Amino acid sequence: MKKRYGTPRWTRRNLLRMVPALCGSALLPRMLSGEQSAVRGKAAQGKTPFSKFTDVAKAAGLTATMYYGVPEAVTYIVEEMGGGCAFFDYDNDGWMDIFLLGGRTLEGVPEGASNRLYRNRRDGTFEDVTKEAGLWDAGWAVGVCVGDYNNDGHEDLFVTYYGQNKLYRNNGNGTFTDVTKEAGLLHEGRRFGAGCTFLDYNRDGFVDLFVSNYVEIDLAHAAKPSLEILNCNYEGVPVACGPKGLKARPQVLYRNNGDGTFTDVSKESGIASFRGSYGLTAVSWDIDEDGWPDIFVACDTTPSLLLLNNRDGTFREEGLMRGVAISPEGMELAGMGVGVGDYDLDGRLDIVKTHFQLQPTGLYHNLGKGEFEDSAHQAGISSERSYVSWGTGLVDLDNDGHPDIFWVTGNVYAEVEKINRKFPYKGPRVLYRNRGNGTFERVLDGGADLEARYVSRGCAFGDFDNDGDLDIVIMNQHAPPTLLRNDCPRENHWLKVRLEGTHSNRSAIGARVLVRYGGKVQAQAVLSQASYVSANDPRLHFGLGKETTAEVEVTWPSGKAEKFPAQKADQLLTIVEGKGIVPGRPFSRN
Repeated sequence: MKKRYGTPRWTRRNLLRMVPALCGSALLPRMLSGEQSAVRGKAAQGKTPFSKFTDVAKAAGLTATMYYGVPEAVTYIVEEMGGGCAFFDYDNDGWMDIFLLGGRTLEGVPEGASNRLYRNRRDGTFEDVTKEAGLWDAGWAVGVCVGDYNNDGHEDLFVTYYGQNKLYRNNGNGTFTDVTKEAGLLHEGRRFGAGCTFLDYNRDGFVDLFVSNYVEIDLAHAAKPSLEILNCNYEGVPVACGPKGLKARPQVLYRNNGDGTFTDVSKESGIASFRGSYGLTAVSWDIDEDGWPDIFVACDTTPSLLLLNNRDGTFREEGLMRGVAISPEGMELAGMGVGVGDYDLDGRLDIVKTHFQLQPTGLYHNLGKGEFEDSAHQAGISSERSYVSWGTGLVDLDNDGHPDIFWVTGNVYAEVEKINRKFPYKGPRVLYRNRGNGTFERVLDGGADLEARYVSRGCAFGDFDNDGDLDIVIMNQHAPPTLLRNDCPRENHWLKVRLEGTHSNRSAIGARVLVRYGGKVQAQAVLSQASYVSANDPRLHFGLGKETTAEVEVTWPSGKAEKFPAQKADQLLTIVEGKGIVPGRPFSRN
């Protein structure tokens, strides 16, 4: 997490990839001079204004403070990292509900501290149903992933904690049950669970579970902030220790047995052998397009992991050789959040990854078959390095048919700002508009609430009011959440795709969708976790710009492919594997 780089590990392939980047006439002089201005591309295509965002959290009823440690006196890294959030439809009424993760303090549980479930009332407001739903819990919650692990048609929750991770089964009647023990997911000792993702790695129709672990720390014996310890100070100020200097735990893979239980297959799958990285956000999709789900893990101050599926129950790690483990300059970055989308409309999924302050956010362009190059500098987003960056998305926020980049910020050291004002504790939201030519421009007129400053962590993207654009919910530490309602240009069209597996897992996690419109093609995938340890609306959202029809192609996790030509814009398509488009719930632009 802190900007302390270890010795990079090299391959000849990675060195050769660096040469043109370092020797190019534009990049090398900027690196040497320390210039941080963004590369400006051609004039923006935007003939329409961008979206406006309004924080409606208070009016919508999202008012509970999300406690997480004591902001002015952080002692341990446990107090810094949480938490995530999720858009998901827990009651199957066609409207996105909201789940937020909170924490506590070292001294105890503040009154009202808990994770929170808010039920969508379908009128722009939400009802706090946490207690009634059986989800009241005031532990050190970090991340959440969503998936129907028992294929009963109701989305379940897995939540990572510092302590004991928990699986909450959705009972289908508005309540959840903690089934961690009966599912075989209890673990020995106290772990620092961080990222998680459901995925069907063996393609048997049941989602398995991957969990990324952060650091190994025992609060009873952990080091405290000190200038005398290298890893317990930052910019000459005593701060919470880690992650450097703390032991990294191996990642974990659980196989779904198909009967409501899981088996730890970390060793036999090879997952347990990938050691030495501090795992945070975990995202799964078919990265190399071979028909089998892979896993990408953003890692803090250590190389990020690209775990490729060998199609025989095992995985191999190839992050370094495929261009996503370290920076183009060979530096180990502090990976926090992950967004997945097709920013250049070539039908391949790219990656945006957020980092610590003074480190540029990475934009990894997919070259095909799981090969990537960091194009952040060329795309014009590398100049923003002022803040610690967390939750992120590569999503189309103005429905012009070109995915944009959004991320939230917030420091981990309140005490540093008192000494050096260039490291503010609270940070704004950062938004870059896609110009449609491979470059982005910073949006500075998206509304005052976009610039409001918080100590933010997770964020999730979803259409909570079903009006055809993507809204954003944000978990803020020591404050209520933010709910940014998106008021999108009305002249732009859109299409949503909701998938339900039959031979594949019921949630269709891992499915890949191509939408073709106006000579363009855009790829998306159904993800269980993304952003920073959070979960987005599972209905895939495609902006179409001025186009009024589109072709949809679905590749299911089972390998089956289906095409649906000439679909009208401005609607939700519900597609069931093998049955085609089925009548969905009403979905209007109002």
